[in-house]
Amino acid sequence: MGDPPELNTIMPALGQISVVDDDESVRESLQGLLRSVGFGVSAFDSAESFLESESIPSTECLILDLRMPGMSGIDLQRELTGRDARIPIIFVTAQCDEAIRSQVVAAGALACLCKPFAEQDLLEAVETALGGSSVARNERQSCLKITNHRRFTDDYS
Repeated sequence: MGDPPELNTIMPALGQISVVDDDESVRESLQGLLRSVGFGVSAFDSAESFLESESIPSTECLILDLRMPGMSGIDLQRELTGRDARIPIIFVTAQCDEAIRSQVVAAGALACLCKPFAEQDLLEAVETALGGSSVARNERQSCLKITNHRRFTDDYS
């Protein structure tokens, strides 16, 4: 049988997440993880491309690399604050500098996770960013079970 339908065709996305990271493998990995649990995801290779997009108003949570060529994650955080865009930000970084982590959290970031991080840590931070309601979490878990069941039955039909 063919590939299972995209998750977003089964049911609408349960939150719109934007990922900004210059590392393509990180972007693809995060997209796959977040889509697998029911989120809509847009990914960008730079802070500038995110700012030039039309995604800012619909972004409910931003997963943002701290250090990138060009505009850094901290610079993007400042730019969004200056635009009064109140998007919860979760920073991810390979350079775990406690002073920088404290700085971005003090400036309003929800979390700063060190790469590599556990998938569950990221998902918990996203849940917190979206309000963490148990109803939304249960909907995502149900959605994941439906998707996994369809994948299993398609593979063995």
